[in-house]
Amino acid sequence: MSEYVPLKYYFDAQLAKRLSSLIEAHDSTFPSDSFIHHVSKRVENKELKARVEVIADELHSHLPLDYEQALLILLNILGPENDTEEGMFTNGYFLMPVATFVEKYGQDHFDTSMNAMYEITKRHTSEYAIRPYLARDINRCLAYFQEWKSDSNSHVRRLVSEGTRPRLPWAKKIEPIKNDPRQNLTLIKGLINDPSPYVQKSVANHINDLTKDYSMIVLSWLSEYMDQNNNINSKVIKHGLRTLLKQKDSKAEELVHVINNR
Repeated sequence: MSEYVPLKYYFDAQLAKRLSSLIEAHDSTFPSDSFIHHVSKRVENKELKARVEVIADELHSHLPLDYEQALLILLNILGPENDTEEGMFTNGYFLMPVATFVEKYGQDHFDTSMNAMYEITKRHTSEYAIRPYLARDINRCLAYFQEWKSDSNSHVRRLVSEGTRPRLPWAKKIEPIKNDPRQNLTLIKGLINDPSPYVQKSVANHINDLTKDYSMIVLSWLSEYMDQNNNINSKVIKHGLRTLLKQKDSKAEELVHVINNR
């Protein structure tokens, strides 16, 4: 049995070398030695998120100053899409600094960056990178989400739900869309019956997030949803109510009773 190595140590000089090799194929002027040196020096004694940010910052410092030119180079190193629902993190960890690069430096290039996150999430995830864009212009994000929630790629559909979760793990808590949890519920409504278990899990987690602050609104919305739809995904709804059920919430229990007797 191999010894456990904390994930933070993945983001070190070895990853800098890997990224440099990938970038050099598309930018022969990339100063790899300097990039590797600065990453190696700056990641010492830092935790996971800080290490990822160091690499993103050094990409910004060593790639062309023009954001869109630099981003084009990075998009060329993404590799093939992940056509499974596994390995988004384990096999895609090398792309975390690329997503962070878009998160930190791309907000003045909104559409270009949204399209970049669309591509990144097919291979890794953009669920963290997209959150400052929600704060910057929620209406423009929602316009993208309307297209993405019916995308053929399950990872893109999942991003609609996961990226807008109020209590996304490892991320700063955010308020509901337009300060109205019904906006979130309406957004993810069409994903409740998504064919992908990966998307369904995100939707259930999203509903569960909302119940922690807006239980009455969520229960009322779900009751209306069930009244209006014969084909409901009971598994997603029950999993979305798990915190309330654990707390023995009577209204959540009543809703599950209705589900069980349909």
